[in-house]
Amino acid sequence: MSLRVAVQMDPVLGINIDTDTTFLMMMEAQNRGHRLWFYTPDKLSLEDGRVFARAQPLEVFAEKGAHARLGETVVLDMRDDVDVVLMRQDPPFDMAYITATHFLEKVHPHTLVVNNPAEVRNAPEKLFVTDFPGVQPPTLITSDHEAIYDFRARHGDIVLKPLYGGGGSGVARLLKDDPNLDALLELHAMIGREQVIAQKFVPAVSKGDKRVLLIDGEPVGAINRVPASGQVRSNLRVGGRAEAVELTARDKELCAIIGPELKRRGLLFVGIDVIGEYLTEINVTSPTGAQQLKRFTGVDAAAVLWDRIDGICANGG
Repeated sequence: MSLRVAVQMDPVLGINIDTDTTFLMMMEAQNRGHRLWFYTPDKLSLEDGRVFARAQPLEVFAEKGAHARLGETVVLDMRDDVDVVLMRQDPPFDMAYITATHFLEKVHPHTLVVNNPAEVRNAPEKLFVTDFPGVQPPTLITSDHEAIYDFRARHGDIVLKPLYGGGGSGVARLLKDDPNLDALLELHAMIGREQVIAQKFVPAVSKGDKRVLLIDGEPVGAINRVPASGQVRSNLRVGGRAEAVELTARDKELCAIIGPELKRRGLLFVGIDVIGEYLTEINVTSPTGAQQLKRFTGVDAAAVLWDRIDGICANGG
C-alpha cells in the first residue's frame, strides 16, 4: 500500500545525511513506495477549521550535496491529501511548536501524525519523565532562585539546564561552590520566563549518556554518547562521540516502566536518555540516534517504525 507522507521538519537541504534520523525515515518510506512531501512548520495554516500546508514533492537520495529533489509547491489539505505526517522539526518547544501541535491535532488520527500531536504537547521531555517516580536523579524544576540555591546546598554538584531546550543547548555543570550560579540564572531569565531544571550531577555521565530508541513502547536498541574530554554534555551536535552499547537490565526495566504509557499516548517514536541507573529525559519531539544505531548494530529503527505505521494504516488505526 502506497502512502502519502508529509514531513514537517527543518529545511531539508541543510541536513547531514550521515547523521540525520529524519533522512533515514524518509529514505525508508521512499524505498517502500510511499510518496513524500516536505514543508517547514511555518507553512502550516488553519482556515475555517481545515488545516493546510504549502508543501513540495520530495525525492531523497543517498548522495551528499544532492540528497533532495524538490518539486513545485502545492497546497495540501492535511486531512484529505495526506495519510501520514512525520512531525520532525527540532525544538525549542516554544509557542510556535505548541501551535503546530494544535493544528495537527485537528487532523489526527484520520491522518496519522507521528507522534500524536496532543501527546507531544502534553509530554515535554524534561517534564514527562517526572510522571514516573524513582527513575530520575534528584531534580528540581522552578524559576525560584532561592529554591535552586537550597537544592544546591542539599545536593552539592548540580547541572542546570533550560526546561524547553534541546540538543544540549544551555546545559551547565555547577560545583557546590561555583560562583556563576547567579549569572547563569540571570542569563536564563533574559532568554525567557520559563522555569529551569536543577538536577543532581551524575558522575556516570563521564562514561556516556545512553540513547535508547523505542518504537510503540518497545526498545529496539541503544547507542552511547560519550562527552568530549572535560565536558558534561554528550549530545552529538555539541561534540559527543557515539559508540556501540548493549541494553542493560536497568535499561530494560526503565523501558518496561514507561513503555505502556508511551503506547497508550500514541508516541510511536521515542528516544530516552539514560545516565548510569537514571532516566533523565523522554524525548518525544524529534528524537535522534537512528543512524548511529543502524551503523553500530545493524538495527534499523526507521524500518521498525515504518512496519508499525504501515500496519496502523492498513488496519485503519
